[in-house]
Amino acid sequence: MTASALTRPGERDRLSSKIAEIDWRLVGLISIIAGVGCAMQYSIAGGSWEPWALKQMIRFGVLLVAMLVLAMVHPKWWFRAAYPMYAVLLFMVLLIEFTPLGYEPAGAGAKNWLNLGFTRIQPAEFMKIGLVLALARWYHDHTAQDARWSWKLLIPAGLIGLPFILVAKQPDLGSAMIIGLTGAVLMFLAGLSWRVIAAGIAAVVAIVPPFVMFGMHDYQRNRVLTFLSPESDPSGTGYNIIQSKIALGSGGVMGRGYGLGSQSQLEFLPERHTDFIFSTVAEEFGFLGSFTLIACYIGVILVALRIASLSYSHFGRIAASGMVAFFALFVLINGAMVMGLAPVVGVPMPLLSYGGSSMMTIMFGFGLVLSTRVHRYAELPKGQGLF
Repeated sequence: MTASALTRPGERDRLSSKIAEIDWRLVGLISIIAGVGCAMQYSIAGGSWEPWALKQMIRFGVLLVAMLVLAMVHPKWWFRAAYPMYAVLLFMVLLIEFTPLGYEPAGAGAKNWLNLGFTRIQPAEFMKIGLVLALARWYHDHTAQDARWSWKLLIPAGLIGLPFILVAKQPDLGSAMIIGLTGAVLMFLAGLSWRVIAAGIAAVVAIVPPFVMFGMHDYQRNRVLTFLSPESDPSGTGYNIIQSKIALGSGGVMGRGYGLGSQSQLEFLPERHTDFIFSTVAEEFGFLGSFTLIACYIGVILVALRIASLSYSHFGRIAASGMVAFFALFVLINGAMVMGLAPVVGVPMPLLSYGGSSMMTIMFGFGLVLSTRVHRYAELPKGQGLF
């Protein structure tokens, strides 16, 4: 009897067999988006590799290798690390709030970085992965009835609420939104009762207005109110949205051409290499270029969701779906933000925007998605949770 008859494809231990199981469509789409990001940073810098494009290219190359290495890791290690990783990352967020190790970069408006001496990190970014793994572990160890409606749901609600409150208090509204919405999406995917969902939506609708008026810092409140009417303060809080809309509209159907975007090249467009880089793409490559890029993002989401659906373990399905959820939320929120459909909250366009912490989070997340694909037949024990 051959080895292939004794083992299912995802259970073979040879490295060559695992490499063959990687979904190279997903790797290719990720590489295309990151390549476009590097090309745009080269264009924005006036046809120079410095200060952004070269660093971003090297960073992506290193993280691409790390993603493929993580794809070889068996899901049982992700499973065992879920709660400890969540606890360590939550502790780091607490260190920012209650110790001198937390600091606020110049002009950032939020104390959301942790200075460890030998390096500086942004724990809120990695908290997204820690939350997804912790929730996946919890739902794996509990019944469908517990996931639908039970007092035990207070535990995943607490897992979501703690980092959400701490990160919002920094205040880092963008990361807090991603954490809260990712958790909500996972609870929905796990089978949460529609009655609870309806009650939750009603509660959010009731809470948002007083939170905006009394719970936000003045500059955050101005951002929210200004996005409704940016023309009311065109040289102040409305400037970013107005310039972004000009860039989006000036590209037309075909765009102005690579390196010829006036809004980005003349530096009218703020944060043109980070939060508003999609506006630069629209200006230089027009509707067709923007549509093609969005199609690549949709392709990544659909392929990754397909991978999640193939997992034999509930942990694998929930974890992979959670990684897709926060990636999709990045795309949705940034896209709405640059088009003036949402307040400017500092959420980057994944793989496209310049930055290390965000790209590292995304690539590590897709490493887990690919691990789910490679080991899709792996079965994990139930009833092993800490709660």
